[in-house]
Amino acid sequence: MKMNFKKIIEFFSNPKRLFTFLIFFNVAVLAISLLAFQPSIAKAQEGFTPEIGMGLMAAAVAVAGSGIAAGIAVYGAATAGAAAMAERPGIATWVIILAGLGEGIAIYGLIIAIMILGTL
Repeated sequence: MKMNFKKIIEFFSNPKRLFTFLIFFNVAVLAISLLAFQPSIAKAQEGFTPEIGMGLMAAAVAVAGSGIAAGIAVYGAATAGAAAMAERPGIATWVIILAGLGEGIAIYGLIIAIMILGTL
């Protein structure tokens, strides 16, 4: 059987048709995965306590907060560094160092999350 990709591309070129297909495809995948993993999900919830849930939430907040803060820090260092390097190209090393310090915030958040998960 020969595939006619031109017809497939024409079919999905309509955004409404593509959106409808993606919705039905996602619902089908979700339904199949829920049916396939339902016994293992029920078994996994037996040992789940509120303390574990709060610990997981704390780890998630640590990673998310530090990631957002690192993004803001690197954004500031990159924009100011690009402007400064336009005037003085010799300070490129300092710009990279300052951007690296901003990225360190995300690593610290990840370390805190690992420490929180280690206590659960």
